[in-house]
Parts: sequence; structure tokens; C-alpha cells
Amino acid sequence: MYYLKISEAPIEVNKLYNMLKDPKYGGIVTFIGTVRQWTGDIETKTIDYTAYQPMAEHQLEKLAAPIEAKGARVVIAHRLGHLELTDEAVFVGVAAGHRAEAFEWCQYLIDNLKKDVPIWKKETDADKIRWGN
Repeated sequence: MYYLKISEAPIEVNKLYNMLKDPKYGGIVTFIGTVRQWTGDIETKTIDYTAYQPMAEHQLEKLAAPIEAKGARVVIAHRLGHLELTDEAVFVGVAAGHRAEAFEWCQYLIDNLKKDVPIWKKETDADKIRWGN
């Protein structure tokens, strides 16, 4: 069964990775997004994440369920609240029978999480505040 968490608690990368391990899976792919300092010439100082949590959880379930129905395991955690540089903001992991599916599904999940899940970020930069997702 998939594991989905949206919380202000720090993301425990090793714990989440271990949830993916199982003898029936031959490929595990993870994506970990962290708060970076530079985006081109824009310097980020901090990020604050907010969400419409009931809808965000529902959207994550819609993303994870079809992949799990194909026999894979999905683990997703997204952080809310105030994050500093290098803090983990998101963890997406997929365990599948083979690496090709694990890579494909992990890419699909992170791309669609950013596009469809109502989680927003307020980036405090060196010169201004920006909003995005």
C-alpha cells in the first residue's frame, strides 16, 4: 500500500527509502528535492510551503493508486512550513520489478505532483518574495 505524507515534520529519507525495499522489487528510484540557493541569478534565502491539505492528499492518492495497481510501491512525502537551504522539501520513491518502470513512474509522480497537487511555495529571495509551486 502506498505511503503519502504532507507534514511540517522533517523528511526522514532513510526511513522512507526502507519502506520501498522488498524482495519482489528489483528497482528502486527516488527523487529528493531540496531547497537550493541559486536559480539562475536569483538567490533564495528560505522557502515556506503551504497546501490545501485535504485536496493535496486526494491528488496524491490519484497519482499513486494507478501505479500501485500495476504492482509497484509508491512513497511520497512533502514538507510544509519554513525550510532553510539544503532542507529536504519532497521525497518521491517508487519500487518496481524492473528499473525502467521505477524510473518512468518516479518521473511521472514528481512532474504531476508539481503540476496537479495544491502545494505552494513562498520563496524569500535576496531581493524580493516570489510565489510558485
